[in-house]
Amino acid sequence: MSLRKNAVLEMPSGVNHCAKVNVLEEEIVREIKSLWTGPDTDVRTALVKEMVGSVVRLRDLDTDVIDVKILHRALKELRYAFRVFRQYREVKKVSIFGSARIPGDDPNYKLASQFGKLLSQRGFMVITGGGPGIMLAGNEGAGRENSFGVNIMLPFEQAPNAMVADDKKLVHLKYFFTRKLLLVKESHAVALFPGGFGTLDEAFEVLTLIQTGKTHPIPIVCIESPGGDYWKRMMEFLEQQLLSRGFIHRSDLALFKVVYSAEEAVEEIQQFFRVYHSLRIVRDTMVIRIHQHLSQAEMTQLNHEFSDLLTDGQFQQVEALPEERDEPHLSHLSRLVLHFNWKELGRLRHCIDWLNARAVAI
Repeated sequence: MSLRKNAVLEMPSGVNHCAKVNVLEEEIVREIKSLWTGPDTDVRTALVKEMVGSVVRLRDLDTDVIDVKILHRALKELRYAFRVFRQYREVKKVSIFGSARIPGDDPNYKLASQFGKLLSQRGFMVITGGGPGIMLAGNEGAGRENSFGVNIMLPFEQAPNAMVADDKKLVHLKYFFTRKLLLVKESHAVALFPGGFGTLDEAFEVLTLIQTGKTHPIPIVCIESPGGDYWKRMMEFLEQQLLSRGFIHRSDLALFKVVYSAEEAVEEIQQFFRVYHSLRIVRDTMVIRIHQHLSQAEMTQLNHEFSDLLTDGQFQQVEALPEERDEPHLSHLSRLVLHFNWKELGRLRHCIDWLNARAVAI
């Protein structure tokens, strides 16, 4: 649908409010009729129809007003945010998390600024929560033109920072769940600096989504200024309290890397995409898309070293599958297909690292 956002404001000044509302309602009805009577030309049209149906069913008297408010606000915020990010779809982005309370003279603030600058110099954009502290530092380093702000509305400390305030790439959100969805959905990598509850919440959210296969693998770097022990203590906790009790696998610790310089962090992110491009699930098959064709010897080694990733069969190298016709811009990439053991997401990261070490950098 293509409803005019400012339809009410565009009416002649002599028309009263009720008339303006009636005209807008008529336009909405026309758009819905057009949607409903038109052909289901694509998946998106069919899904929009289902969404409209779901909204209509909210008129059920048993639906609480607060529930309707939550759905309404979340849908409006996400629709607007998707539009903001859409025009930058082809640019890789890195989400930066860290404390809002770190002052400008803190070594980690300076490190975050340097990190943002290096990312922008190498063609990345950055996404932050749009607030102070580490978020401001990351936006400062990357510059306004290379920065997004996904700002959460709080009663304290979270007004948009000066680098993203009033920028077209700033999005205001009421709910943490929509904010976290965007910070993960739109990111090709995540950088974690020392922080409080919010930072750790975001860190474990991303790790959980990757560990459970709810989002595709991305590089996660935990960054700290030299001499700090924030991530060292965190690693001790993970090993002594989670790993030792069998709550996580040893391979799950491969989902992130601890670094102590901006250069090492950026190199880790770039290395991740050196050969590996992306993956897609087609029916019961995982499709790993890579920039370079593997030799027969490399395929033999791959099947030997990562047989634990297979539920049956072997890794096979193929061309684009018919089901990938909706992504013609990726048809030139080589594919590795396999029946994947979903209990081994940490080992999948090992496999990606192995692939990236195989061939000459592109």
